Amino acid sequence: MAQNNKNQKEDFSPYVKKFWKFFLYTFGGIILFFLFASWGLFGAMPSFDELENPNSNVATEIISSDGETIGKFYLENRTPIKYADLPDHLVKALIATEDERFYEHSGIDSRGTLRAVLSFGGSGGASTLTQQLAKLLFHGEGSKFLPLRIVQKAKEWIIATKLERQYTKQEIIAMYLNKADFVNTAVGIRSAAKVYFGKEPKDLTVDEAAMFVGMLKNPWYFNPIRRMEKVKERRNVVLRQMEKNDFLTKEKKEYYQNQPIVLKFTPESHVEGKATYFREYLRGFMKKWVKENPKKEGGGEYDIYRDGLKIYTTIDSRMQQYAEEAVDEHLANLQEEFFIQQQKNENAPFINITSDETRKIIERSMKNSERWRIMSEKGISEDQIKKSFDVKAKMSIFTWKGEKDTIMTPRDSIIYYKHFLQTGVMAMEPHTGYVKVWVGGINYKHFQYDHVAQGARQVGSTFKPFVYAAAIEQLKMSPCDSIYDSPFTMPKGRYGIDADWTPKNSSGNYRGLVTLKSALANSINTVSAKLMDKVGPHAVVDLTKKLGVSSNIPERPAIALGAVEITVSDMVAAYSTFANQGVYMKPQVITKIEDKNGVVLYESVPESKDVLSKDVSYAIIKLLEGVTESGSGARLRYGSGGPTYKRVTGLPYAFLNPIAGKTGTSQNNSDGWFIGMVPNLAMGVWVGNEDRSAHFKNTQMGQGATMALPIWGLFMKKCYADDKLNVSQKPFERPANLSIKVDCWAPKKVVDSLAVEEPTTEEFDF
Repeated sequence: MAQNNKNQKEDFSPYVKKFWKFFLYTFGGIILFFLFASWGLFGAMPSFDELENPNSNVATEIISSDGETIGKFYLENRTPIKYADLPDHLVKALIATEDERFYEHSGIDSRGTLRAVLSFGGSGGASTLTQQLAKLLFHGEGSKFLPLRIVQKAKEWIIATKLERQYTKQEIIAMYLNKADFVNTAVGIRSAAKVYFGKEPKDLTVDEAAMFVGMLKNPWYFNPIRRMEKVKERRNVVLRQMEKNDFLTKEKKEYYQNQPIVLKFTPESHVEGKATYFREYLRGFMKKWVKENPKKEGGGEYDIYRDGLKIYTTIDSRMQQYAEEAVDEHLANLQEEFFIQQQKNENAPFINITSDETRKIIERSMKNSERWRIMSEKGISEDQIKKSFDVKAKMSIFTWKGEKDTIMTPRDSIIYYKHFLQTGVMAMEPHTGYVKVWVGGINYKHFQYDHVAQGARQVGSTFKPFVYAAAIEQLKMSPCDSIYDSPFTMPKGRYGIDADWTPKNSSGNYRGLVTLKSALANSINTVSAKLMDKVGPHAVVDLTKKLGVSSNIPERPAIALGAVEITVSDMVAAYSTFANQGVYMKPQVITKIEDKNGVVLYESVPESKDVLSKDVSYAIIKLLEGVTESGSGARLRYGSGGPTYKRVTGLPYAFLNPIAGKTGTSQNNSDGWFIGMVPNLAMGVWVGNEDRSAHFKNTQMGQGATMALPIWGLFMKKCYADDKLNVSQKPFERPANLSIKVDCWAPKKVVDSLAVEEPTTEEFDF
């Protein structure tokens, strides 16, 4: 018997030895495999510094003065968020669905791994949240080639254990949600919450949070824009997992499962959203700034698309929204009237130009187009490019009722877009120089020319206050002094003019003796010309330069009528000087720039200079108040006109507080202006077509009081309705011991609330 047992042991001994040898070799091989992987023999592994600072493309945020993110510069639209800002139910949904034992393991879930191995990957996943984070951070999507995927998996395990030692569980959750791609320009949970629901993550409801967690399985497949039913099914799976893990009661689960998914889808695009023209201006500023301000450590330039900078701007998101709404409301109506007036114009939208001049305008636009640039770079001949503009094609065009799909030739689309009235709007605080509103046009996607800082336009009568300011300062005049409105001729040779100059009032009428206040209120051309004759063009041009106007203004008498091209930003800053008691403040759009760690890289320093005395500045303010009391700006208080006028302008506004302002209308009604001020806010509005040859036929519709003033009125009504903005309704501060007489006799009522702006009657080349 003993001999049989001995023989059996001898029979099994070789197998036992082989088993242990196989086990030890296999175990040793696995150990060596992981050691080789950790040493980087299968490809580089992240260093300690890389684990400490994982490489992510972080969007640069553009932050308004009231703390709202109004835009981003990005390659990946990712804005990191801290764990403390994540709602508890979002974290619970993530744990319940993706890694139930997250708080129990150290990066690798042995139970989940064993289950996956025994089922050959067919039941349950082996990846923990930490492993998924490792994959997202250091190699992205897993390979479909099995040997390579095994290597990747080993790396994930190693990196996951290192991440667990390096970071807390809360930090790992935050990093994972910040890195996850939710498609449709939404990278990271904060961008996703903004893009899909228009809110911050902390404001997400339970069912909204469950939707995002459900998307993590396969964001492209569970895309709410394309597969809403699949997304809802997946969301409900997440809610069931939350119930299973005691994060939700059965009643709550059923309640949230029955909720519809109501998206507020607003993709964060460079060409859409709030303050698009300002954001593009800021991009140009930042490109210059990064070249002049290299990184202190390691050198090189900051990358505004990857380095997660925070740009704190002076723009107020609420005011910006009100301004954009005012532009949309008014110009949609005004554009309709413009199309009506052009119906019988065979050369629409151009007026009083030859067919040859029209052809040159269209060809110039063709050569400036993206189509021309692309075809030219491909080596296509000019003749072939021109022919392509006459071939019909499908395209999406801008309308005030939304984009419209249509078929037309590129040449016809150019003519169509030439019909549209454009605008430039800027508002700033006179005492700080902080720009609060920037609207450079009607739609950045379709019209990318910025009419605030980029485009100088003829200012018309809004130039006249500069002439009056020079006269009051140099000649010691006052708003109450009288002057004759009568025919006037400046003789040849005076101030270098080469012919007699006889400016006329557009109405052909002359009022006789008028005060300066009345003359500016009614924008009388002859009075402006006579004041120019007294002070001389040099004094006026010199004053405009001190007021920050950068345009090249010729020292010629005709500038008194406003045949001068100036940007909206320069005009608003110049006018703000009057409201700031003669102190010019250079417009500021940025308060500070921080890096992604909150280190301040740049802080703006106010730039100011004394230009006028307090007394002269206040006298100009009183002159400008006369414009809104009894002149062309009186529509802000009373308003009148026919049915078409009322429909287009949306009058009346019924403002009762002091307002200093000036309308302006250039020759042929090509440019309409209004610059209006209250003590703590100045705003300028320009409206006109891209080409000066396209304009309204009559002055009633083409003047500044019709084209531009209503935008100011609509904007201010919205601002006054928002108490949090604290836009002033008080009088302008009166200097102590004022030496200039400003309290003139004024009529008790508006005699002509439909006073028509005097258009510029003189024009010249620069």
